[in-house]
Amino acid sequence: MEIMNVFSLPRGFGFYPTDEELVSHYLKKKSLGQKIDHEIIPEVDIYKFEPWDLPAKCHVPTRDSKWHFFTTRDRKYPNGFRSNRATEAGYWKSTGKDRRIKSKHRVVGTKKTLVFHKGRPPLGKRTDWIMHEYYLDEKEYKAAPGMKNSFVLCRVTKRDGLVQEAEMSSKIGDCADQPKGVTDLVVQGDVDDVEAWIKELYETKLLHYSCYY
Repeated sequence: MEIMNVFSLPRGFGFYPTDEELVSHYLKKKSLGQKIDHEIIPEVDIYKFEPWDLPAKCHVPTRDSKWHFFTTRDRKYPNGFRSNRATEAGYWKSTGKDRRIKSKHRVVGTKKTLVFHKGRPPLGKRTDWIMHEYYLDEKEYKAAPGMKNSFVLCRVTKRDGLVQEAEMSSKIGDCADQPKGVTDLVVQGDVDDVEAWIKELYETKLLHYSCYY
């Protein structure tokens, strides 16, 4: 396996793939068994590790607290399709709606958002760790005989809580007067994280409210 030497990376090097690139290039190549240049995304049994242990397993250092991994699909039940996302310290909880990923107006994949909770459900405590799971669309497998439906691409993100959300909201407000294309470019990478955070807060308040009625 060819692994990029982090000490030979040029100054300012970064890895900022779009959702479309993650699915239609990296995940598709992995599913086809094709070589990916530099093996920039490592294959890790991601659900056997706590989220705070994952950054050390990334091949390329990052400044924006986002790490990418390939992992194999793990089933919770032998004859079912529900994924096992529990670790020793907690579990990844799905939140929000799955999003379709398109390439040239064609759906090529799906993105699922999850938030890591410490403890065990239903009393787990939400953390600042968020993960996006990327899946190839079923039509992609049908169009490419030999492609294996056994890999998921995961992007793990570490956020700093409400303080970071306030700063993010301020940045989005600063972009309001920019042309639409510029605004979309600035906030695109954070919208899903904000939505996941808001939904988690809403669910927590509903649970708290129901305890008294």
